[in-house]
Amino acid sequence: MYQLQQEAPRPKRIICPREVENRPKYYGREFHGIISREQADEILAGVEGAYILRESQRQPGCYTLALRFGNQTLNYRLFYDGKHFVGEKRFESIHDLVTDGLITLYIETKASEYISKMTTNPIYEHIGYATLLREKVSRRLSRTKNESRKASVTSEENTPVEKITSLVRRAALTQNDNHFNYEKAHNFKVHTFRGPHWCEYCANFMWGLIAQGVRCSDCGLNVHKQCSKYVPNDCQPDLKRIKRVYCCDLTTLVKAHNTQRPMVVDSCIREIEARGLKSEGLYRVSGFTEHIEDVKMAFDRDGDKADISASIYPDINIIAGALKLYFRDLPIPVITYDTYSKFIEAAKISNPDERLEAIHEVLMLLPAAHYETLRYLMIHLKK
Repeated sequence: MYQLQQEAPRPKRIICPREVENRPKYYGREFHGIISREQADEILAGVEGAYILRESQRQPGCYTLALRFGNQTLNYRLFYDGKHFVGEKRFESIHDLVTDGLITLYIETKASEYISKMTTNPIYEHIGYATLLREKVSRRLSRTKNESRKASVTSEENTPVEKITSLVRRAALTQNDNHFNYEKAHNFKVHTFRGPHWCEYCANFMWGLIAQGVRCSDCGLNVHKQCSKYVPNDCQPDLKRIKRVYCCDLTTLVKAHNTQRPMVVDSCIREIEARGLKSEGLYRVSGFTEHIEDVKMAFDRDGDKADISASIYPDINIIAGALKLYFRDLPIPVITYDTYSKFIEAAKISNPDERLEAIHEVLMLLPAAHYETLRYLMIHLKK
């Protein structure tokens, strides 16, 4: 692929021999004004990689890139919004647009069959990405397994609140061994790579001048756009890429820190249970907004090392307020958007046993990190 890119035709700008009136200021002397397709074909004939710009005869004010490739003239509708484009990619100059287009056309012409088979024999599993990710989380798994089981064992419950709390706990038993195998999709975004780059899924060269592929903004995985459709949901976020704690996707945060729940939830609840359970108006009385923002900034800055002790924040309502703010700022709520209505419908069921069963079924639809956070929060609220 790299060799093919090097062999691709080079762009050759054909300058208009006359001065064109009303030429758009963002086009250069390759603009030939209003001419027909046939005229463009005559100008470009016999010169591979040659190109001109022209204004449409049928639609004045619309512009076309005429490009010579494969012994024929190709015409593309050309747009400008601060950058030049004919498709998804935006370019600073027409020259870059044509260069990238010639590379793509050449590679797709010479290696179309190979490209169609690139994803059939990926190296992703062979080089052990998944194994490495499992090893990173397994160290904490053994230390926390007993803790999770203890939290899941309860005595006989009689009240509705106790039954629901127990239901969440019992359901946790079935997922107990998967706390740190939370499934997380990669957050791929189109990326421009400087210098040669190879896909980390199929190991093939990522061709083009710009936007050659996509990069996961959470873990940094670099792959072709077409390969991104086949990458498993095994993103292990890199802490260096996580800019903050608040407003961060819940699953992303726990995967990055290899924890069962967000450290904000653990730290705040631990502090509240240590010195605030008998506080009147807990979660109802508001703490000072400025101090709550200070706690938020401390977590964003220091992570699980944030100091929220009584010596720094003697008012427990500040800690409770910081916890509530964390839940409000989640981009996807603990009870996710797609399950919220299902919980409402389940709660409306009149038969108690059927209602609990329906709630149990909806709980199983929650992402694992959301599920574990909700389970821990319910145990806390019961106290």
